[in-house]
Amino acid sequence: MEVGKALLFLGVLLVLLGLVLLYFPKLFSWFGHLPGDIRIEREGLRVYVPITSALIFSLFLTLLWNLLGLLRR
Repeated sequence: MEVGKALLFLGVLLVLLGLVLLYFPKLFSWFGHLPGDIRIEREGLRVYVPITSALIFSLFLTLLWNLLGLLRR
């Protein structure tokens, strides 16, 4: 039953994130454009390596995961 609740929570979270991205696209326009993100654009070639953005996203998910773990206790 716990897995079902977790999947339901994850689904609701994804729907909310999708709605935010759909109706407020400029809210996350910084993603991929931070200092430390590598962008190479040449004729016939585009390479994006969002290193800094990925680190910030990972930090946010880690904090969220730990917060949820604390709330479950």
